[in-house]
Amino acid sequence: MLDGLRDFAKSWPGKILGAFLLVGVAGFGINNVIIDLGSNTVARVGNEEISAREFLRAYQSQVSAITTQLGSVPTTSQAESMGLPTAVLLRLSEGAALDGLANQFGLGVSDAKLGQMLREDPSFHGTLGTFEPAIFSQTLQRAGWTEAEYFAARGSEARREQLADTLFAGATLPAIANDLINDYATATRTIDYIALNETNIETPAEPGEAELAAYLADHQSEYRTVETRKVKLLDLSLASLAATKSFDESAISAEYERIKDNLTTPERRTIEQVALNTPERQALFEQGLAAGDDFGALIAQAGVTPSSLGTLARAQVTDTRLADAAFALDEGAFAIIDGIGGKRAVHVAEIEAEGQPSLDEVRAEVIERLGTASARNEISDVLDQIEELRAAFQPIEAIAGRFGLTVHEADVTVSGAELSVLPNLAPADYPRVAQAIFQAQDGQLIPSVALGGNAHVWFDLEAVEPARDQTLAEVRDEVTAAINEQRANEALLALGAQIVTRLENGEALADIALELNLFPQISTPFTRFGSEDGTIDSTLAAAAFAGGPDHKGSTVTETGEFIVFEVVDISEPDEPLAAQALASINNEARTGLYSEFVSALRDDAGLRVNQQTLTQLLIQNFGE
Repeated sequence: MLDGLRDFAKSWPGKILGAFLLVGVAGFGINNVIIDLGSNTVARVGNEEISAREFLRAYQSQVSAITTQLGSVPTTSQAESMGLPTAVLLRLSEGAALDGLANQFGLGVSDAKLGQMLREDPSFHGTLGTFEPAIFSQTLQRAGWTEAEYFAARGSEARREQLADTLFAGATLPAIANDLINDYATATRTIDYIALNETNIETPAEPGEAELAAYLADHQSEYRTVETRKVKLLDLSLASLAATKSFDESAISAEYERIKDNLTTPERRTIEQVALNTPERQALFEQGLAAGDDFGALIAQAGVTPSSLGTLARAQVTDTRLADAAFALDEGAFAIIDGIGGKRAVHVAEIEAEGQPSLDEVRAEVIERLGTASARNEISDVLDQIEELRAAFQPIEAIAGRFGLTVHEADVTVSGAELSVLPNLAPADYPRVAQAIFQAQDGQLIPSVALGGNAHVWFDLEAVEPARDQTLAEVRDEVTAAINEQRANEALLALGAQIVTRLENGEALADIALELNLFPQISTPFTRFGSEDGTIDSTLAAAAFAGGPDHKGSTVTETGEFIVFEVVDISEPDEPLAAQALASINNEARTGLYSEFVSALRDDAGLRVNQQTLTQLLIQNFGE
């Protein structure tokens, strides 16, 4: 049912209902811009200020999210074109408006509540899933927060929750709205149907030369080549330069002896624990420990399942008491230690001993280390030499031969996908190199493409194959198939329309199916969004719900099947919405009302923006 309701939310009736709930938010914009708020204040909502530090922190969070998608940090002008500063200001102004109302009502948050919120924040939980002060301090430091700022933010969050719970906790949709949603989302229909295929129509006549030429002329944009550029490529990176190095056995052995201690894998232990949160359970495990009983037998007797902390090295266990106990036990043994919530039994299920690989096992890694170290010392000098040779118009192959590097050839399109021939080029860099290739001019000195980590790519442009229209001789088979498919589809659509007319005139679908050597099928009951087993997709379901109880029709499904159907049964909801679904709908309604309320509250308080400070802040931190 919830899936149906989610689909309803995406449908036009659902969008219309959402529009009524959110109409107050849609027309809001930033206006009344002033510059007299002080250099440390970006905006003010009523008497509540949005500081430069607060805005910058929220803006940086949004920029980080967008950078992950774009692959680069947007400049101020790029961010403004995306509406990023406005979006951040609107979000912060919502909180400021609520803070102003909370202050008017005199709402507050106790230290006990703040402490509870801190302990329950998963950002500060350690290995055992409990609050760790060290993690709390480290996380705040990395995020650039002080403890005072953190508690102030959580306090504001708690006051806003109080407002929302007080004002909108009892808000629900009217009963008639619930009934309409229930009917839309859960009403079902059953159909008889047949699937037409090409055996039910005459084979289309093969198109003649004139038809082929006319079709190609009408659809020429679908039959074009893409511009292709033939290039020879040379990449210089630590990896490519390291691959040119060779080392004798004595050097490899010496390097292995030097680093073998660093190659050692630490001892790891699979750790489990059981909370001894009842006197009976604690007594059972204490007696079992004293008697040397097996841990498996004790948990079976207690009827509990231990929680696994994973297979960890000692350095990975942040709880000192747990680490000391677990790494002092033999495999299969357990100990009882104190914890924040009481005593717990700690069990070591398996021990992976410390290990050190042999030279043969890590030979490739040792050679790679040697090669990388040598390349790191030489790469700047090699780069300078290659640039000098390129300035002297030396070809790629001659330069590669001089330094033992490999030349790669590729026919590159604008997407750059063909650049996968460069083994050391990251896919994220394909567009940059492809752009350089398509900007290059034949006969001109082509500069290198600089990449990260002192890596560069050079290329020689060998040939350019411009995009062009394909001739009929090149695409005759494709055009012939397209015309035949089009004619077959038109014939199937016409046949479907004829069958629907016969059904409406009283003929039986089974008799028509017999004429066509088809077998009519009966569907399972399905909603407007299709059947659970997938045999009725949303397109066919929408066609079946487009008419009344005896509706007949034809449609093409999402998979391209030509279906003719008739509705044989309808079912209206015989039960009200399930409690979980009703709660979800009412929660969505409260969310919409809450958003509209916050927007009106912000409008009433008035949003004033210090545009000068805002612009300076963005340019100083992110550039123009």
